[in-house]
Amino acid sequence: MTTERETAEDFIYATEEFRDSIATVTKEGKRIWIYPKKPSGRFFNYRKLVSYILIILLVGMPFIKVNGIPFMMFNVLERKFVLFSIVFHPQDFHLFLFTMLTLLVFIILFTVIYGRIFCGWICPQTIFMEMVYRRIEYFIEGDWNAQRKLNESPWDAGKMIKKAAKHFIFFGIAVLISNVFLSYIIGYDAVFKIASEPIAMHLGGFIALIVFSYLFYGVFAFMREQVCTTICPYGRLQGVMLDKNSVVISYDWKRGEPRGKIKKGLNTEGQQNSPILGDCVDCGLCIKVCPTGIDIRNGTQLECVNCTACIDACDEVMLKTHRPAGLIRYDSHNGIATGVRNIFTARTIAYSVVLVALVSINFVLLGNRAAVEAIILHTPGTLFQKSEDDIISNLYNYELVNKTGEIQHITLSTSHPQTTIELVGRQELIIPKDSTLSGSLFIRIPNSALKERKTELRILVKSNKEEEITETTFLGPFK
Repeated sequence: MTTERETAEDFIYATEEFRDSIATVTKEGKRIWIYPKKPSGRFFNYRKLVSYILIILLVGMPFIKVNGIPFMMFNVLERKFVLFSIVFHPQDFHLFLFTMLTLLVFIILFTVIYGRIFCGWICPQTIFMEMVYRRIEYFIEGDWNAQRKLNESPWDAGKMIKKAAKHFIFFGIAVLISNVFLSYIIGYDAVFKIASEPIAMHLGGFIALIVFSYLFYGVFAFMREQVCTTICPYGRLQGVMLDKNSVVISYDWKRGEPRGKIKKGLNTEGQQNSPILGDCVDCGLCIKVCPTGIDIRNGTQLECVNCTACIDACDEVMLKTHRPAGLIRYDSHNGIATGVRNIFTARTIAYSVVLVALVSINFVLLGNRAAVEAIILHTPGTLFQKSEDDIISNLYNYELVNKTGEIQHITLSTSHPQTTIELVGRQELIIPKDSTLSGSLFIRIPNSALKERKTELRILVKSNKEEEITETTFLGPFK
């Protein structure tokens, strides 16, 4: 015989009209301002610890250098990227591409197994919004009811002071964030010069700081959850990455339905002529604490950022009503339906195999990367020159890229036994750390030693500890 609790899943998913719109926008397209209740509980405490550690790392990483090389830098302007103090120049774009592809697959794999946990625990947008900006807002304006009343009240001296103080602090933090952000692009040394030297000396950098400051201020003061629900592509991608075995924040409909408020003479064990109620007391706290305004009891939704606020709120109610915690918890759809979690599916195994393969390729490519990369090409539009002593000369352009954090001394030699190399404009090749050196050179070979009009040359480029071979063509007279 089928009971009401066994058909609870059908009850929950009988209609999915809530998926036709997001909770922060009306049918007319107007913004619904979310006033989330101040969260508390064990998961919130864990998130605070993780968030503050990540904020320290995020702010501190631009100041970390290994052998004079930043730990992280994404200098798009100079096409120079640094990951874990490994410098990726334009010549290393394939290495950077593979590294980013590996990170993307890792995020996909993580999402397939654990859902949108990245958004709730690691994403800088969530961390700064929930652990910095909202904390300041709670401190100045009070909890959700106090904030709503303040916004709906007429403008008086008290309201103006609170709003001015809040937005002044908001903008100040946005300025700090923009400085950190630019430090990842141009380095903290350049950012310090922009901030400390006259504006006229760094007008472009100063304008960039102002623009990013207002951008971050607008995001955290006004856009807020709209970034997660309508702008960020990751939230929408999770709909195609998740399956019924993905561990996400889930409402246990088997325990909770049918929901109902606690009334005198009615309990979860049921009474004569009364329906049997589930554990959900329909208090609505899971909705009130949600920073995106959803009802998790409707099921997984793209707005959910896995912030765990609903878990803490529900566990508190369960404790007060003497019910087991975990009505809302980390679990999969199938885990709730069958009581068995199955993480290692064919899908996750396939992603894991791809991830291991990409990581292996990264290790091989990085392990074989030369400390100095040399490009030596025949100067376009030039022919050979013949001297009076029957010596043939060819002009070449060279570019030497030092990918290390130490000065490199370079010597050049060729596979041809009678070759001489003459640098143009310098006596020796010394490349500063993490720099590029370019110029011209002559390669000279006696005419008698040339057997064909074109001679393939192998040039040995020897740096401090490594050797690299590059190939070029030497032109001579017809034979």
